[in-house]
Amino acid sequence: MGKIIFITILVMLLSCGGDSNNDPKTDPLQGLDAGNPDGKCSIPSDGGLEDISNPKTIVGDGTPESCTEQRFIDAVAKGGVIIFNCGDNPHTIKLSKPAKVFNNETPDIVIDGGGKITLSGGGETRILYMNTCDSNQVWTTPHCNNQDHPRLTVQNLTFIDGNSKNESEFDGGGAIWVRGGLFKVVNCRFFNNICASTGPDVGGGAIRVFDMYEDSPVYITNSTFGGSDGYGNVGSNGGAISSIGVSWRVVNSIFSYNHAIGNGGNPAQSGTPGGGSGGAIYNDGNYMKLSICGSKIEYNEVNSYGAAIFFVSNDHSGEIKLEDSIIKNNIGGSWHTLPGISMHSDTKTDISNSIIE
Repeated sequence: MGKIIFITILVMLLSCGGDSNNDPKTDPLQGLDAGNPDGKCSIPSDGGLEDISNPKTIVGDGTPESCTEQRFIDAVAKGGVIIFNCGDNPHTIKLSKPAKVFNNETPDIVIDGGGKITLSGGGETRILYMNTCDSNQVWTTPHCNNQDHPRLTVQNLTFIDGNSKNESEFDGGGAIWVRGGLFKVVNCRFFNNICASTGPDVGGGAIRVFDMYEDSPVYITNSTFGGSDGYGNVGSNGGAISSIGVSWRVVNSIFSYNHAIGNGGNPAQSGTPGGGSGGAIYNDGNYMKLSICGSKIEYNEVNSYGAAIFFVSNDHSGEIKLEDSIIKNNIGGSWHTLPGISMHSDTKTDISNSIIE
């Protein structure tokens, strides 16, 4: 294990700097902007913003009324670069069903909210879905779980009140569910998204991911999950994010006040429904890597294991890398190999310039 360097710092504010686009009269979430303002890690070349200079679809014609649910859903179905023109003020688009990516439309889908757009599930529905192995979304290769497209990017958006509890086949992922291709999140906020409350190996209050192309990582860059009491995401496991056999690269982001509310772990203990692991992050599978740089993971809560992070590599081949990050004040659970982190004792770790307590 690398050396853990404990440093003394002042308590950081949960707000992440002002956003000139957020009018307090129209955006009650002002002050909870995307990302960790104290995160100074460089952004990987594959983890930054995508070019939106040549959009395929502009949702809206300049008025809030023109930015409808159906126009957004239709835009996602067509793929390509999607931007919004909903007026000068922040605007929320409330969905009654998920927007779904079709695998045979365009190889790249970029959804950019310009820092003004909130996508809401209204507490009733998941918000966004991509699945290369779902025949309803069109199979495009004979190896659907390992293909290089679609490549989905969400950036400069807020996702609130997503709810996937009514999903039975592809459960978890209250706001976003992804399988196959490539996926990244840049400059986004996730508040009050929920998924199944109990069960082993189900979760991701905000995001659930499977099978990235050639084990490429999911990038989470300059983004916030929760950020303040009452805004956290909730699921059986992985209050914020959850995955099976997927690597993650988290940069300059915040995970706080998320909750894993299942009970009994995985496999479920006798007499329990299972779950309750990974207050912020739940990683399960074989080889995978969790890399966190310039980020804060605080005040997350569990019932079973991994108050901050649950990371179990079944074949003991996984790796955790923590750099310039803070993991502390996470609540509940047991089997913590490091404070707030549940993992096998032989899990490879590389930890530098970070607080873990």
